[in-house]
Amino acid sequence: MAKKVVGMIKLQLPAGKATPAPPVGPALGQHGVNIMAFCKEYNAKTANQAGMTIPVIISVYQDRSFSFILKTPPAAV
Repeated sequence: MAKKVVGMIKLQLPAGKATPAPPVGPALGQHGVNIMAFCKEYNAKTANQAGMTIPVIISVYQDRSFSFILKTPPAAV
């Protein structure tokens, strides 16, 4: 049985530099997501794209777990 999605969060974050400070902390905190776990995972996946702003879509599940999809950087930087 698939997990039930309870929230979708769209953010644009600097690659490899996500921190629990706003906008990440408040956006994830209101859904009960482990903020540090997201930051570590996001930073690890985007470390090779330093200096770019990467859009990310985070799916939050009923058990407070999450998954995320990285999108391509915007053309106008």
